[in-house]
Amino acid sequence: MNRSLRILFVAFLVAACGPSTGDLGSVAPPPSTTQPSIELPSDEPTPGSTENPQGSPRPSSSPGATASPTTGETTTVRSYFILGSFVDNAGLVPVLREIAKTKAVGSGAMTELLNGPNEDELGASPAMYTAIPQGTHFLGLTIDNGVATVNLSREFQSGGGSTTVTQRVAQVVYTLTQFPSVDKVLFKVDGSVVTVFGSEGIVLDGPVGRSRFYDQLPTIFVDRPASGAALGNPGRVAGSAQGLFEATFRITLLDASGKTIADQQAMAACFCESGSFDVTVAYTVSKAQWGTLRVWDGSAKDGTPENVREYPVWLTPAR
Repeated sequence: MNRSLRILFVAFLVAACGPSTGDLGSVAPPPSTTQPSIELPSDEPTPGSTENPQGSPRPSSSPGATASPTTGETTTVRSYFILGSFVDNAGLVPVLREIAKTKAVGSGAMTELLNGPNEDELGASPAMYTAIPQGTHFLGLTIDNGVATVNLSREFQSGGGSTTVTQRVAQVVYTLTQFPSVDKVLFKVDGSVVTVFGSEGIVLDGPVGRSRFYDQLPTIFVDRPASGAALGNPGRVAGSAQGLFEATFRITLLDASGKTIADQQAMAACFCESGSFDVTVAYTVSKAQWGTLRVWDGSAKDGTPENVREYPVWLTPAR
């Protein structure tokens, strides 16, 4: 298996099907590039940009968007990893990464993706991990007419069965399509276009978009806020859901003590392969703190929570 798989924590109708795009952390400058300027992916704030969370302990399942102050101007992007599950509900999850301010935000997001999850994320329970092989190098990125052509080193193709290879390709596609100017991704390895990956022959057949990888999402996929992001108050929760009874589920917010501070029903826009949702959740806390965003579905039989997905978010009092 690539990289350590070690030992994380959410709608009324909108008119479109398919997952939402765009969100927001901390890191090293991206490599120099000739990539043209592209739109920033999101206006979602990091915890440090709303209130400094220093002194407020992160929950034990913290994914680790850095709360420490940074110097100089920065830009926040997402990278997509895989959040494990104890109940067979693993799938992609966005995390926040803060990079030095640059026009080459796509390159910065790719660099952070290849850096992999940080120690907190790897050590959470369940763990966050990456399917991208260690040693993979980012060799370049160009964007033209909605297609991002990403060039990766040969290590990207090494090892793994069909599931693992599909996961790693999905990670790259979701990371690059967070940007409004990117709809699909074309893959190159050492400068040559590749349409078949892995020994089991994962065929891409040209540029691919998010819809090609809906099967790599959990049943209820939250794309905003990202893991470790600051949730406004009221806060926006958006993403997609699939395979739910009557397309409904619940969004629950817990404060730092584990007390429920919000719980509301949400609904995906349709019964299609991936119906989107985008809702606003209001809550009450006396001071800024780390809390938990939880999305889940009650079983049709007895209401027992299932398809549970949860991760930390930064909560703030209503203004």
